[in-house]
Amino acid sequence: MGEHPSPGPAVAACAEAERIEELEPEAEERPPAAPEDFDPGNTGYISTCKFRSLLESQSSKLDPHKREVLLALADSHADGQICYQDFVNLMSNKRSNSFRQAILQGNRRLCSKALLEEKGLNFSQRLIRHVAYETLPRETDRKWYYDSYTCCPPPWFMITVTLLEVAFFLYNGVSLDQFVLQVTHPRYLKNSLVYHPQLRAQAWRYLTYIFMHAGIEHLGLNAVLQLLVGVPLEMVHGATRIALVYVAGVVAGSLAVSVADMTAPVVGSSGGVYALVSAHLANIVMNWSGMKCQFKLLRMAVALICMSMEFGRAVWLRFHPSAYPPCPHPSFVAHLGGVAVGITLGVVILRNYEQRLQDQSLWWIFVAMYTVFVLFAVFWNIFAYTLLDLKLPPPP
Repeated sequence: MGEHPSPGPAVAACAEAERIEELEPEAEERPPAAPEDFDPGNTGYISTCKFRSLLESQSSKLDPHKREVLLALADSHADGQICYQDFVNLMSNKRSNSFRQAILQGNRRLCSKALLEEKGLNFSQRLIRHVAYETLPRETDRKWYYDSYTCCPPPWFMITVTLLEVAFFLYNGVSLDQFVLQVTHPRYLKNSLVYHPQLRAQAWRYLTYIFMHAGIEHLGLNAVLQLLVGVPLEMVHGATRIALVYVAGVVAGSLAVSVADMTAPVVGSSGGVYALVSAHLANIVMNWSGMKCQFKLLRMAVALICMSMEFGRAVWLRFHPSAYPPCPHPSFVAHLGGVAVGITLGVVILRNYEQRLQDQSLWWIFVAMYTVFVLFAVFWNIFAYTLLDLKLPPPP
């Protein structure tokens, strides 16, 4: 899917870089030595003229979108030099923060037609283009993603999680002989996956509660949002980053319940789903002019309405007379924990396509905030329940 001819300069540059590393094993400790053709003085920089000449000579072998972006990089350096390490990274498809800044601040605009205007694409190419316009706000990033995406690996994380949630729901539905509002069944909380305040010492429950849903109406909306929003995001940002946002939202959701709604259990994947969706919606709002997805205002309104209806259902269920008194129905606070993760950690991840997160100061700020919250919640669970002399419902 989305395969394109491999760029000739990429192969040559990577092979040359590997040869240099083999001859000089200590090259990592100093600026990399450039080939004599590019950097005869061994300064660590390449003339933009030579860089442009290389691109022009290989134009027939290099993808036109990628060639256009690389020429824009050459034109953006007013001092006439490009760092050799940036050159090697570019040719091996490793984009750096300096690359993005060079493009954004460059003197040359990308003047060819937009990716959206190209004709004659097959189904897989149209799908990749659609995903690019759904998730990325800059035309440069969209073109780079379109040229580089190979569907290897496929977006396995969100699909696997969704299938597991459906499988556990069906198994539970058959066991309880109930599929609508399963949570009202007297034996529902006996499942070892549910988070229960009396069993909060069983640490796995802070994560495994996502495989238990209140009913088919709860699972249905979460599964649809996971697939419609999570899969495209995973195709662009990769399984590792999307799993990080999702799992962080899930853990934050259960910990938030243990702090703010101490007597209630938790079920459902809404913490992770709300983290992904809120991060995506916030990214669209922050890059409104750059996002070219169709009907974005209408679709944002529909997404917010669906999320509000699901949240309203959770609030109603929480205060509805319980089917297993004195324990109340599951809490709605996990939704809020997921939103908090989405508009902090999630936004930083989605705003930095192919950039190193460790180079972003906001990333470390939000990681520190999340770590402080987790530590606070852990100590709260250890000491607060006893100090407050809180009467918890009996274990199921």
